[in-house]
Amino acid sequence: MSVPVDDPWSRMRAATPARIALPRAGSAIATPAHLAFQLAHARARDAVHAPFDPDPLLEGLGERGLPTLEVHSAAPDRAAYLARPDLGRRLDAASRSAVEAAPRGCDLVFVVADGLSAQAVTSHALPLIDKALPALRRDRWRIGPVAVVEQGRVAIGDEIGETLGAALVCILIGERPGLTSPDSLGAYLTWQPRIGRTDAERNCLSNIRPAGMAYDEAAQRLLYLCGQARLRQCTGITLKDETPQDTLPKVGSESNPSLAAPD
Repeated sequence: MSVPVDDPWSRMRAATPARIALPRAGSAIATPAHLAFQLAHARARDAVHAPFDPDPLLEGLGERGLPTLEVHSAAPDRAAYLARPDLGRRLDAASRSAVEAAPRGCDLVFVVADGLSAQAVTSHALPLIDKALPALRRDRWRIGPVAVVEQGRVAIGDEIGETLGAALVCILIGERPGLTSPDSLGAYLTWQPRIGRTDAERNCLSNIRPAGMAYDEAAQRLLYLCGQARLRQCTGITLKDETPQDTLPKVGSESNPSLAAPD
């Protein structure tokens, strides 16, 4: 008769998707854990190379009463995008002309870019916008046309925001996939966007997805940073995320289930 063995790692495994205390078979990782790792790695690679279909996003933004611009970076295809990050930071000539022809002067411009995970943008950009948009409209933010970018990187928001004369740009972009998060969305805020801005001049909210930073929390933090950016006229290392705790979802609430404590 086998004797039950207490596993001291069980509660820690329940609290994190990280690979901790993996079972072993001799000197090697046990087969199920090894196969699970290979599957996660394949999903991450697939996320990087998956094609981006902007049509559902464009349609959804239109249904929400937001004008849109469909644009493309200077990277002609995925291979060039991955090999030449600089090309993903600038618009191609046709897209530059389209942005220049759009109405100028607004408080806030959203840019939605595929980045390194089109899956993240397709799944999470509209739900996040849905959570933030009512408050932005209530507070009378003038929102410019939403630029939906194929083969874009974070800094492409600087060129778009500068060309549209925006005070603040928020780029929602697919982050580099991890072994537990092939669909993580990032939100980057830059005050007075212009070509040449550095990452030190941005604020970032990372890992936005139901299993990470839930939409409600991400929206509240985004609204706080937008308001403070407009008030202080800055973003980046001079602007800290000090979102009041009483505005954030409670741990374990339905609006933030990812923070629920393990049983």
